[in-house]
Amino acid sequence: MKQSLQLRTSQHLALTPQLQQSIRLLQLSTLELHQELETLLVENPMLERVDDPLDNAVRLLADGAITTNNSAVDAGMEAPAARDDIEKPAETGDGETIISNDTTSSTEEDWGFDDVQHGSKSGDDEDGRPQLGAAHITLREYLQEQMRLNLREPRDRALVELMIDAVDNNGYLTETLDEIHASLPLELCVELDDLEFALSMLQSFDPAGVGARTPSECLALQIKRMPKVAFVTRRLALQIVETQLTLFAQKDFTKLKKILDCDDEDLRDAQTVIRQCKPRPGLAFSADESDYVVPDVIVRKSGNGWQVLLNQDVMPRLRVSSMYANIMKQSKGEAGLGAQLQEARWLIKNMRQRFDTILRVAQAIVERQRNFFTHGAVAMRPLVLREIADTLGLHESTISRVTTQKYMLTPHGMFELKYFFGSHVATETGGEASSTAIRALIKQLIGAEDQKSPLSDSKIADMLGEQGMVIARRTVAKYREALKIPPVSLRKSL
Repeated sequence: MKQSLQLRTSQHLALTPQLQQSIRLLQLSTLELHQELETLLVENPMLERVDDPLDNAVRLLADGAITTNNSAVDAGMEAPAARDDIEKPAETGDGETIISNDTTSSTEEDWGFDDVQHGSKSGDDEDGRPQLGAAHITLREYLQEQMRLNLREPRDRALVELMIDAVDNNGYLTETLDEIHASLPLELCVELDDLEFALSMLQSFDPAGVGARTPSECLALQIKRMPKVAFVTRRLALQIVETQLTLFAQKDFTKLKKILDCDDEDLRDAQTVIRQCKPRPGLAFSADESDYVVPDVIVRKSGNGWQVLLNQDVMPRLRVSSMYANIMKQSKGEAGLGAQLQEARWLIKNMRQRFDTILRVAQAIVERQRNFFTHGAVAMRPLVLREIADTLGLHESTISRVTTQKYMLTPHGMFELKYFFGSHVATETGGEASSTAIRALIKQLIGAEDQKSPLSDSKIADMLGEQGMVIARRTVAKYREALKIPPVSLRKSL
């Protein structure tokens, strides 16, 4: 093969650093965006954030007093710059004005980067000082406190504390008494009866059911300590949880009545008692905290329809640092900050473009799902990414990035933007029905069913067919499982 040199002309898309940053910022969630922003603020001295995320944070002063950021001046801390100084643009060495997100142009006024309002305490509050939350107490600490109040002998305390150490976060004993006994040194002379006594003491503590080894024992311990329960009902409930818990969980009431030789009323009373029990008594002492989602856009009802607004609380206010801009001006651009200045400008522009794209996509979604905001999920219409992409002149991948981990606050609750997209099911009239609307209808039908005779999947499919929706039984089962609704056998009650 002979080698040769050839010249060819071709076109290709080059991902510039600015375009790569724009794509990366677009696909980040709100939390990830602020984490990325904090990293960039540390790396780039030309970039600074006007809004302080810790404005309302509680601060501990040198003398031990507690104050908020609003009292920073009284505490000897430097007061923030005035608003007029913040919004003043800086000039570079070549006379070019550096415009940040805090300028007063008409385009940036629409963004409202300066409209973030911080909450203030009402003058009617009795105490203006911030309140500190109580310390969380764990299940182990709660049990040890009861042990110190009820036991005096050091040996008994040590054995009960040994039992407490073997209790998991749900309140169950994770080891058997034989395993605990085998792990103890022989010179302690601890008998198995001593461990049984310590376990009985532990099981007498609050919460009721703690120290149980099985779910049946946990429920039985709680039923025995319930006040104001009839003797017959208590005995029947204990018999169910100790011997027939599997049948009770399967709601096989016919077989239960035959085995226990009771009628519907007695079984119903026993069921009421069992349902008052907690299968995991230690869960109340769990330190897990709920994760809260902050919406990116907010939808409100207005006189002309539905209005879509960006959430100002998640929009960072950025600008180019005036101090470093003055350094560049004095050194006539020889300070080596030109690259950082360009990166700061890119970030401010890409941040504005990110929120602009989110707002446009949210407005397009609201425009096509007006019936949802008026009537709820049952009025959801089928929607695909391509429909929004064609309307806004964007690519489907861009719409996918925008709708991932971005949330919308509506009068019907908080939803991810992807929630408004879904497949469709054909109707008898040749139209289409959204799968989200069908799931909402299934939930409504099951919520209104007779609990003594719940609806089967086939019956639900027939009822949807009467409304003109062609849907198979297995599809109803799939949607029901997606809604975390149990099957018909587990929804039946007395």
